[in-house]
Amino acid sequence: MKIKDIEVPFEKIDPEVLRMLIEEYITRDGTFYGTAEMDMKDKIEMVIRQLKSGDILITWDLESQTSNIVLKKDIAEKRGRDRQNPG
Repeated sequence: MKIKDIEVPFEKIDPEVLRMLIEEYITRDGTFYGTAEMDMKDKIEMVIRQLKSGDILITWDLESQTSNIVLKKDIAEKRGRDRQNPG
């Protein structure tokens, strides 16, 4: 099985870099935060809470050399599919 994504512990990321990564994530098209309006500070705090709880993870894609913030359950499902189809 070829390893494509690795998990990056958010605690190991420089706080300013982490903030920029989170800001990029929350300003992407298609990111949904519910029906209530939230300011940037509140969104950042929400993402940090999710990182601390383990609901979301930061990954590094070895192929594209990019980082991403993903739901833990989605990465687990993807890894399960990769094991079934090692291609």
